[in-house]
Amino acid sequence: MPVDISLDDLRSADVVALLEQHVTQLRSLSPPESTHALDLAALRAPGVSFWVAREEGVLQGCVALTLLDERHGELKSMRTSTGSTGRGTGTALLLHVLEHARRTGLTRVSLETGAEDFFAPARRLYARHGFVECPPFGHYRPDPLSVFMSRDVDSSGTSASLAHTTMASPATPDTI
Repeated sequence: MPVDISLDDLRSADVVALLEQHVTQLRSLSPPESTHALDLAALRAPGVSFWVAREEGVLQGCVALTLLDERHGELKSMRTSTGSTGRGTGTALLLHVLEHARRTGLTRVSLETGAEDFFAPARRLYARHGFVECPPFGHYRPDPLSVFMSRDVDSSGTSASLAHTTMASPATPDTI
């Protein structure tokens, strides 16, 4: 079944609920100084693009891209809904963001995720798509509870359909 990925204004109840669940869960897993999830106000700020994935109108997941500078973006707030884990939603969202980054001239996309076992599926997803561990970037500082990853976005980019992306069936959940 195809998933439709589109820009979102973060106003619909299902999106707000998913993001509140995301932030609450991340704050329960890590101390405040190691939790870097963006709240709704931060996700609505200039320089942040936010997408949702929906299947037949039902929210499947979301992802954001913040601009660190004119060539470097940061992946944020990637989350799949409970019923969507392991169905390829995370992969579809990640490929969509990478294609957007390529089209808009970014040369690098980086991210911060947790070092705990809970985040292992997310780290595997990112590694499968060319992300490698890197030193802290932007405002981040070394933190034993954080893993920093980055990848180049080259002109050939990642080919991802921008609408009606067909989801694969990976063996691991796609949640960060």
